Amino acid sequence: MEATVTRERIVDAAAALLAEGGREAVSTRAVSAAAGVQAPTIYRIFGDKQGLLDAVASRGVADYLRGKTARERDPDPVQDLRRGFDLHVGFGLAHPALYALIYGEPRPGVESAAKREATAVLAGMIRRIAEAGRLRVSEERAVRLVHSAGCGITFTLIGLPPEQRDPALSELARESVLATVTTDRSVHAGSDAGPVATAVTLRAALPQLSALSRAERRLLGEWLDRLAADL
Repeated sequence: MEATVTRERIVDAAAALLAEGGREAVSTRAVSAAAGVQAPTIYRIFGDKQGLLDAVASRGVADYLRGKTARERDPDPVQDLRRGFDLHVGFGLAHPALYALIYGEPRPGVESAAKREATAVLAGMIRRIAEAGRLRVSEERAVRLVHSAGCGITFTLIGLPPEQRDPALSELARESVLATVTTDRSVHAGSDAGPVATAVTLRAALPQLSALSRAERRLLGEWLDRLAADL
């Protein structure tokens, strides 16, 4: 219990320093002083400074996702993604240093737990659109496109003085990416979305196709993935 309290106190101190002065302000010495602990305690609990920063990022994302997932889902999965995009941008503008910590320094082949959690929520939103027959690209491609657009516009707005931030920029970026990855009508309703959207919809429903064996579902999944990537 005491170790947990000490850990939380250290994360609190690091998060406050990050919010006040950015990543450079989160030195081991500063965190030790603010949390009232010795430097070896930080290394014992978190391993190194990166471990501490990862803990700060994870808690920040957890708080953000708690509010995001607690809200009632919109019956329209595309509208739900639209709201999620706005929440993402709003989170970045409200917590720029934390946002930069999570998304600002991508490491090839390495993804933090915080980023994985956020990506999983986005992937869930994309899956709902696919299941509704309204996704025109593969789920993986849609996740990456929406994520890229969200991060790009958020960092652009963070870099501008508050008085120069144009809300329309975020709306334009959001609607552009939604128009790229979604269709207006479900393929179930006989829209002309084309074979790619049809393949994506069937791919999302594949786990529920109990009439097929596991091997058959795996083979069909490979075919559908190839069709979904055919842009």
